[in-house]
Amino acid sequence: MSTFRFNTPPGWPVPPEDWTPPEGWQPDPTWPSAPPGWQWWVPAEVRPPTVPVVHGRASVPVPVVPAAGPGFASWPVAPAPTAAAGPTAAAAPSVAAVLEVPRGKPGGLFSGKRRLEDENEELRTQLTTLLGLDPAAVASEAARLREHLQALRTEQAAIEAQLGARRAELVRTSEESELQEVGIYQYQHPLADAVAYKGQLAGLTDQIKVMARAGTAVQANTGWTVNGSAAEGRRMVTEYTKLMLRAYNAEADSCVARVRPHRLHTTIERLDKVAGTIAKLGKTMGIHVSVEYHRLRVQEITLTSDYRAKLDEEKERVREERERQREERAALAEFEREKARLAKEQSHYQSALAKLHEKGETAAATELEAKLAEIGEAIAGVEAREANTRAGYVYVISNVGAFGPDMVKIGMTRRLDPEDRVRELGDASVPFRFDTHALIFSDDAVGLESRLHNALADQRVNRVNVRREFFYASPAQVRDLLQRIAGQHLLAYHETPEALEWRASGGDETR
Repeated sequence: MSTFRFNTPPGWPVPPEDWTPPEGWQPDPTWPSAPPGWQWWVPAEVRPPTVPVVHGRASVPVPVVPAAGPGFASWPVAPAPTAAAGPTAAAAPSVAAVLEVPRGKPGGLFSGKRRLEDENEELRTQLTTLLGLDPAAVASEAARLREHLQALRTEQAAIEAQLGARRAELVRTSEESELQEVGIYQYQHPLADAVAYKGQLAGLTDQIKVMARAGTAVQANTGWTVNGSAAEGRRMVTEYTKLMLRAYNAEADSCVARVRPHRLHTTIERLDKVAGTIAKLGKTMGIHVSVEYHRLRVQEITLTSDYRAKLDEEKERVREERERQREERAALAEFEREKARLAKEQSHYQSALAKLHEKGETAAATELEAKLAEIGEAIAGVEAREANTRAGYVYVISNVGAFGPDMVKIGMTRRLDPEDRVRELGDASVPFRFDTHALIFSDDAVGLESRLHNALADQRVNRVNVRREFFYASPAQVRDLLQRIAGQHLLAYHETPEALEWRASGGDETR
């Protein structure tokens, strides 16, 4: 078992044999600094060498000062530290740092003396066995490695600081990260339509051109002289100003051309960086983009973004209106075909009825009259459907193969046969046909559809375009909702989708 003693650096007075630094002790400021990597605690059996201390390339002998010299004699002798501060301890940067560990606290140099000495002796034996080194060599190598580790950590901290500074200067350009951060687009300049945005953009462009032509877009110091000539100095400043303005406008035009609603923030950030760079490069001559000109160009970017968002919105509205009109035309065509069929059938029965009356066959005539009454009611019903644009079928459909088991589409159609509309929805745009869970006829199908959509508003798949009628809900959830809302209109409901094409394609095995 080994104990340790305080290892006095070269040039310091030699303390008494069993002296250890008490808490708060500081060396005399007139004593020389300890050599780099100095081992403050060494095994008690290792005595200090009569060392020459190396300063630069020359070895200068250090005289040994008599024991109990200044700074030592007045302090009491304290117990030596335990093995916890032995060969594996890192070389401290100063004596004060080594000696600041309080006595008696858990984890300090002076706690658990016996246990730590035993543990240190065991570790020393293992190291000696494994590495073939003596304890002093192990302590020296550990100190060297810790110094190297500290240097690496310092270098890492410096590199991370530089990396943070560079990241702050970068403008995000990743399309994916921009799309992930975008929410529902908020218009910066709310206007009625795309035409209004186009008109405002034209007026803003005129203001930008006026400032550029007047020379107020970029500002600079004018008190320069070249070879003693103020005129040459003004010409130099003017040329540099034009060069900077051209560079700024090129980037601003690029931002306007490339801006999209989801890129608005990063596009403005890019132009801000360009303005800052120009100010930095032109600092000597005071060249910088004027605040007002930069504001106009940023406003141009935001207006352009709003204009494109409004254009997309209007295109989607036109597309959906065309789809609605197409559906309406299909419904009206069905009504006309059905009325023509019923009228033809009515005409046939009327001719037959006239012949029966001529022959005096009263019983047969009565039967045909009943049939004619049914046809008349059917014609009246079709005409009523045609006149009432709110009447129709609300359908609940799903497509397990395309969207999974927990998504449904809830829509409305005026078709006489609603399955025609369901079949159209399952065209080439989806891999499998839709399955129908419910078809509910209502004189106010528009209102019924709206109530269902409102009840599932929090489960909408597309929260931006509410005309997309898909919802995160299972057929069972929609059945319970329909029972509450549709009531007596709900005659039948198929909860489990057949999904014949999907199952025949091995869909059950792939999920």
